[in-house]
Amino acid sequence: METKADLETLAEKLNPVVGFYDPLALASTNAGTSYNAEAGIGFLRHAEIKHGRIAMAAFVGFIVQSNGIHFPWAMTTGGLTYADVSAVGGPAAQWDALPTAAKLQIFSLIFFLEIWGEGADILAADGEKHYMRGGKPGYYPTFDIFRDSVHSLPFNLFDPFGFSKNASPEKKEKGLRAEINNGRLAMIGIFGFMAESKTPGSVPGLASVGITPYDGEYMAPFSAADNLPFVADMLKYTLPQINM
Repeated sequence: METKADLETLAEKLNPVVGFYDPLALASTNAGTSYNAEAGIGFLRHAEIKHGRIAMAAFVGFIVQSNGIHFPWAMTTGGLTYADVSAVGGPAAQWDALPTAAKLQIFSLIFFLEIWGEGADILAADGEKHYMRGGKPGYYPTFDIFRDSVHSLPFNLFDPFGFSKNASPEKKEKGLRAEINNGRLAMIGIFGFMAESKTPGSVPGLASVGITPYDGEYMAPFSAADNLPFVADMLKYTLPQINM
């Protein structure tokens, strides 16, 4: 279990200029959990690494989709092609153009991956523990338990090509530090893209890049057109007015 002192040491290695920065004192609390401070640190460390990885994929994906790069074949049996979706606009508009079934398939996969990554027994099969109980923040369990019965199983999500499997501890530590820094930068980058697409000119340096404006809602993955339960009611919600 990592402590606040461990975070202070890590912060100096990640960015000696900024150093340890914790204005909300999250490292001294349980981070909103019912566990102790060390478990809360594990939660925050894992969350940062995971969201940094997602942001790195999102950053690259945003650039690829913004430049009209797509697969050449059909997306659905009904004849909808990747080219059709790519033609509707920027990345967010392309998501809105996906069929409801496609969106549900994506969220179903995410649900499975989340459950698999959180399972204590699944982690134990790899000789690991949950990140809030002394395990490695950022570790994702393998799919090796299925390989005897499913020979065509794809790569593991964590280190799929085994590049770091036999790396020295020093090289692994350096790689993990680079991943955290790159993930932090990617989180800032993807939100910069999103802000610029909603309010052109709001992000310095991105006005001349040519990011396609988006008039939808980033925080609403489904629309009334998806015809799903409760979605229409949620879309009607508006923030209460505050009189100053």
